[in-house]
Amino acid sequence: MSAFKDGKPTEDETKILRIRITLTSCNLKSLEKVCADLIKGAKNESQYEPKVKGPVRMPTKTLRITTRKTPCGEGSKTWDKFQLRIHKRVIDLQASSDAVGRIT
Repeated sequence: MSAFKDGKPTEDETKILRIRITLTSCNLKSLEKVCADLIKGAKNESQYEPKVKGPVRMPTKTLRITTRKTPCGEGSKTWDKFQLRIHKRVIDLQASSDAVGRIT
């Protein structure tokens, strides 16, 4: 049984949550900056001292499209190649909900 004082849980019973934050972006520089800011905020949280694992770099998805340069189909057969790279990072936190609210 848990000990309640005035209908609220006591200080010892702050529930520790395991939270996985998944970040995706096409811009690698901004993604790394956001990851660094989240981890820096978690390390500066001294009251609850959350455990941080990451950022774990997941495989980059590359979306490729090959298309003809000419709209009408006449002329030499030249092709354009376009690609979109989607970068993904995963950060795991173990902290209380109050600490996570302050970090993010």
